[in-house]
Amino acid sequence: MSAPERLSRATWGALPPRCRPLVDPRELRPRIVHLGIGAFHRAHQAVCTETAEARHSAGWGIAGVSQRSRAVVDALRPQDGLYSLTVRQPEGPLTRVVGSVVEVLHAADDGARLTELIAAPDVSVVTTTVTEKGYRRDPAGGGLALDDPQVRSDLAGAPVPVTVIGQLATGLRARRHTGAPLSVVPCDNMADNGRGVRRLVLDFVAASGWRDRDRLLEWIDAAVAFPATVVDRIVPATTAADRERAAAQLGLWDAGAVTGEPFLQWVLQDTFAADRPRWESAGAQLVDDVTPYQVMKLRLLNGAHSLLAYLGLAAGCETVADVMATAWGEPVVRAYAAEVAPSLTPAAGLDVDTYVESLLTRFANPAVQHRIRQIATDGSLKIPERWLAPLRELRAAGAATPVLTRALAAWARHTRDQDVDDPAADRLRQAWRLPPTDAVRAVLGELGAPDLADDGEFVAEVAGKL
Repeated sequence: MSAPERLSRATWGALPPRCRPLVDPRELRPRIVHLGIGAFHRAHQAVCTETAEARHSAGWGIAGVSQRSRAVVDALRPQDGLYSLTVRQPEGPLTRVVGSVVEVLHAADDGARLTELIAAPDVSVVTTTVTEKGYRRDPAGGGLALDDPQVRSDLAGAPVPVTVIGQLATGLRARRHTGAPLSVVPCDNMADNGRGVRRLVLDFVAASGWRDRDRLLEWIDAAVAFPATVVDRIVPATTAADRERAAAQLGLWDAGAVTGEPFLQWVLQDTFAADRPRWESAGAQLVDDVTPYQVMKLRLLNGAHSLLAYLGLAAGCETVADVMATAWGEPVVRAYAAEVAPSLTPAAGLDVDTYVESLLTRFANPAVQHRIRQIATDGSLKIPERWLAPLRELRAAGAATPVLTRALAAWARHTRDQDVDDPAADRLRQAWRLPPTDAVRAVLGELGAPDLADDGEFVAEVAGKL
């Protein structure tokens, strides 16, 4: 049997009606630039944008930018940006093609085009999903890591910026001459992500040698908004089997196929500086303050995910659903949530009990196949917001924190026993050459937690649970 034709604008008419895009991609143009066009963006913001466009027809197309690997460009560019999303429902998968991506770039190879797009008045939104480490933050202070080699290279005037913050600053510098306002919308799991990215951009401009930097700083303050967001959808890494299943549904080969769970949440701070898609018509929530939603998601969903990952890897599990199928999986999540819930900010509209029940349902969905090794990456960057913030608050209030303490022990053991994928991997490995208590103190220091590392009683408690 011959291989199916490849998905593209030339072939998409052959798709079964149930699998076709909600919009005709030929009627769209780049009005959004997205930095970091990985699987999560394609299963989340790009889908919401297409749904909103299908209901309101304003030409909202996305120019997606890959930051490092060319794999996404090589997959999507021959397909004219088209790709499929398979929703992994318990009752069976549902696959359709998404048509909102109209241009695909590689940051290093297409730097001039990227700057041109950010400067273009027709582009009024820049979104980002580059993970915590992609922002090059100083873990101690939260500002730009000015000693980072790539940041230093960009500040020294590299012809093509290699960091996301350098790309944003360079694009904004070009845009200032048009005067057109812009909204920069980070969609990564960072507390107060809008304010954080704004600070990083301002840090970059202030540290640059640009003659117009003072005028640029003033213009950014007046014309560029950085709305905070909360994003949520479990998007497992795509496998060869996923692509085969998508091809069987589509009748066409899709090298850019992604999958996701049925659940999707997008909460946005309603502080946009310019026109935007009507994402609320696609189920997004526009609110004055995203903080309560953000804290609940970071501490309950992301925090529970990390705990299940480190415990599950030690127990020989491969997926979140595998962990939930054990006798201890659900009790661990319930105990973790009960301990952390008192640290959440009370807010109208938040139903913590219902949210926890929804997490249990999502985690147990066997169709999602969310691999815990993927969740376990970059722990030194994720844990401070997920575990340390509630741990400090609860301890300050005099509350016991046995589950969070055990969680830190599980992570510490993971860094001792596993070949970790983490920017601090070398230092973590070195730490375990010390005696156990000193090693725990050292790895806590890698989390930016000198207060905990200096607490001998707490260090001993963590070490005792290893």
